[in-house]
Amino acid sequence: MKPTKLPRETRETMIANIQQFFEMERGETIGELAADQVLDFMMTTIGPHVYNQALADCRTLVNERMAGIEEDIYALEQRPPMRPR
Repeated sequence: MKPTKLPRETRETMIANIQQFFEMERGETIGELAADQVLDFMMTTIGPHVYNQALADCRTLVNERMAGIEEDIYALEQRPPMRPR
């Protein structure tokens, strides 16, 4: 799987969020380069786990929807009329 490339605006927002997190939670000021490195680390180490969980959630949702569609199709079946004897 190729690495996820984020749009520039999204990446910049995430870097700013990381800087704010370090400031608010740890009382540390980090620069853009350090925040960018943290983002890269998170994307490469945690990103695949989050992505895989999202796929598993999607798979579950699709399976539930398909089961519902199958039930709807069975409900449409018609029984042929009984022939008198």
